[in-house]
Amino acid sequence: MTAPAARSFRIVCPPAQVPLVEDLLRAQGYAFDPEPFSPWCRRLTGEPRPLGGSLAAFFGLIYIQDRSSMLPPLALAPEAGAAVLDMCASPGSKTGFLAQLAGPHGLVVGNEPNHTRLATLRQNLFTLNLLNAVTCSHPGEALPLPDGSWTRIQLDPPCSGWGTVERNPSVLRLWQGDKVKPLIGIQRLLLAEAARLLAPGGRVVFSTCTTNVHENEAQVLHARDELGLEIVPLAPPPGFVFAEPELPGCDGTLRVDPERSGAQGFFIACLRKPGPKGQDGDAGPLAPCPPLPDTERVRADTLPPSAWPDAGLDPALLPDGVVAPFGDTAYFLPRPALERLPAALRWRGYPLGKWGKDGIRPSPRLRALMPLPLASCPANAERYVDGDIAMLHMDDPADIAGLLTGRSIDAPRNAVTALLHWRGLPLARLRVKGGRALWAER
Repeated sequence: MTAPAARSFRIVCPPAQVPLVEDLLRAQGYAFDPEPFSPWCRRLTGEPRPLGGSLAAFFGLIYIQDRSSMLPPLALAPEAGAAVLDMCASPGSKTGFLAQLAGPHGLVVGNEPNHTRLATLRQNLFTLNLLNAVTCSHPGEALPLPDGSWTRIQLDPPCSGWGTVERNPSVLRLWQGDKVKPLIGIQRLLLAEAARLLAPGGRVVFSTCTTNVHENEAQVLHARDELGLEIVPLAPPPGFVFAEPELPGCDGTLRVDPERSGAQGFFIACLRKPGPKGQDGDAGPLAPCPPLPDTERVRADTLPPSAWPDAGLDPALLPDGVVAPFGDTAYFLPRPALERLPAALRWRGYPLGKWGKDGIRPSPRLRALMPLPLASCPANAERYVDGDIAMLHMDDPADIAGLLTGRSIDAPRNAVTALLHWRGLPLARLRVKGGRALWAER
């Protein structure tokens, strides 16, 4: 590549809050343009300081991601409420986007065999407040899941990464000659596992961030000729320039031209298992997880306010599922995961916070359960108390940034918890002590 790739990001919030997230970014001096291929995606045009240090990034309202990497989830295109398996999920870029597309009533299972990378995946999904994504750690080529049990699979396997050479110049030196052969072997094993797991009519999107034909078109032909999968032609999304496939028979696959697209080199193919098109949830029988004892779970939709002492959160905002303790942590377990995933698959839900004898001590980052500012809250009020809960509305991003460096701000003395908003945009919960509110991540 001769031209640097444009920086890009996704907005991660309910649709009604997107304009507020954009305003928060602009208030900190960032400029950006909408991407033509998705309403969630933006291309950065002005970056006064690293975007990763922005308030929007800190509170999980945006996710920095190369624009090419955004394409595989859009190619898989899960409908709202769909169940999706991401076989090689860390760091969670595609997993998170799939969870957005599937919506709060859908399910995304992110598998990551490497435990260090698994921690990164879980932290990213946690920061983004994606309660409908669960994680597991099994060998991707031998997942303990029934044959034909998925209609949507994302497979972004380990690859040589040649498409990232502009950002990682060492990849061409590290992955040359025979060093690439083990990667090709792993990719074929993962493709075979995806073919086993697909229901008739189900689809897998295979993608890599390499420009190596042996890891791209050659693998697609292997899946077609040896695994019996069909190539599903993909329509080129706007905003990119695509090169012609490097092997015949691969029409309908997408090879991003990095220089002319201002993005990483990327390869994307959609493969279908022959047979009648199935429906998510009807792809085959699945043994559900063993039920938890009644004393250790509460239906999320009936969780009483007393379970969240002094939290100021609204448990009715949780999707369908249960809340259960594992150790001293309360996890949200989505109903679709409990119904679909077999007992042999060891998985983890979303960590809501600490579980104790007095109820749940939720994470300060749990903005997904923060109610919108009360209708009774006076317009332009910076401090407003409803019972024990203070609603703090801050307009200056510098004041919010100060909180994150250890400063505290005035809060009503009778409040025990403060909900921090920026112009009505929920950000986080603050701890209140002695009439002062402060950021205290537990």
